[in-house]
Amino acid sequence: MEISSFTDLLDAAKAQSQPQRLLFMFAKAELPPGLNAEEKQAFENRQGGALTAVMCVDKLTTELRDFAHLAAESAHTGKPWDIVFVTTMSGKNGLAPSTEEANRPLDMMVQSLRNGNISQYLAFNQAGELVQLS
Repeated sequence: MEISSFTDLLDAAKAQSQPQRLLFMFAKAELPPGLNAEEKQAFENRQGGALTAVMCVDKLTTELRDFAHLAAESAHTGKPWDIVFVTTMSGKNGLAPSTEEANRPLDMMVQSLRNGNISQYLAFNQAGELVQLS
């Protein structure tokens, strides 16, 4: 199944033979130090910059209605974000992975972002649109 929206992601996760836990890493674009004027202007135009993880959360597919619900829930934290990265964890023997089992993969997501290795994750902007980062 091709995923082109958050709804597609939820549908695909729900269609799996084993229960899924979705892992979310919310990130904020920041202006790194030492940029020249052109790079600063590009950042102001929402191009370039550095992404920093601001929070992580895991959810069962049954805990998610749609992207608007996820975004509204994240707003209650008071932590602004620009991009949310998503991946899934598959359950075993009909049981979904626990939140405790999600901790290590979430830590690995943060480390991957720090290392610039984000190609394995889906990324959505604040409007819930799938984005391609380069």
